[in-house]
Amino acid sequence: MRIYELGEGTPEVAVVGSVHGDEPCGERAIERFIASDPDVERPVKLIVANEEALAADVRYLDEDLNRTFPGDPNATTHEGRLAHDLVRELRGKTVLSLHSTQSYAEPFALVDEVGAVSRAICPHLPIEYLVETGSFAGGRLIDHAHTIEVETGLQGTEEAATNAYWLVRAFLSATGVLPAPIEGDVEPPLSLHRREEDEVTVFRLLDQIPKDPAEDYRVFVDNFQRVAPGDPVAAADGESYSADSEFYPVLLSAYGYEDVFGYAADRLGTLA
Repeated sequence: MRIYELGEGTPEVAVVGSVHGDEPCGERAIERFIASDPDVERPVKLIVANEEALAADVRYLDEDLNRTFPGDPNATTHEGRLAHDLVRELRGKTVLSLHSTQSYAEPFALVDEVGAVSRAICPHLPIEYLVETGSFAGGRLIDHAHTIEVETGLQGTEEAATNAYWLVRAFLSATGVLPAPIEGDVEPPLSLHRREEDEVTVFRLLDQIPKDPAEDYRVFVDNFQRVAPGDPVAAADGESYSADSEFYPVLLSAYGYEDVFGYAADRLGTLA
């Protein structure tokens, strides 16, 4: 775990990147931010979490860190011990956790449930969609801190790393660490204007969409777009699966997860 602290005093704001070692966007965003020698207005902590998995270019060494919180200092796994240490570092802080995905190219946010922190911060982030994980938050960092998790873009892409950097700046502006999310004359690739609450659409995860063992997987629907009953959703080795009822796909992809295609969600409305 690599930790940076900027500013005077005890940080109440933190950024975490590379919880998964195959998602380098978080580390790249944090290192770019540190290299810019920012003038912060309140203290902040920035953490590159799973350095060992990052160096090995694997999602995790022993178990998925983002399913392991709060961890255990005596755990037999690397991620079990790391989860405990990371929770300790983040205790009492408002946190942005940076991730990337194989399912959707644009940034969106996830929280355990919409509350005061997400209502205050999410309109300042360059996102259109906010997802409540609800019962699926167990073991994730968002279940153990005042944390907003953001999927910054497609895993391994330059766009995800660039988006992650600007998401960091937008988050730190929203929490008073920076005066504004602008860097000199550089034009951010994302719109950083403050959104109204009715411009952020909220979804809640309902269920996982399982997939059977196969060699070839396909998906036929788009994330965050309504799927009607009877619509074909996905296929495994040519066997197609259709929707039993209306839902909205979230984190749906052919190969993002081993045993599920992703999640079915309900559209709750907007932050307003």
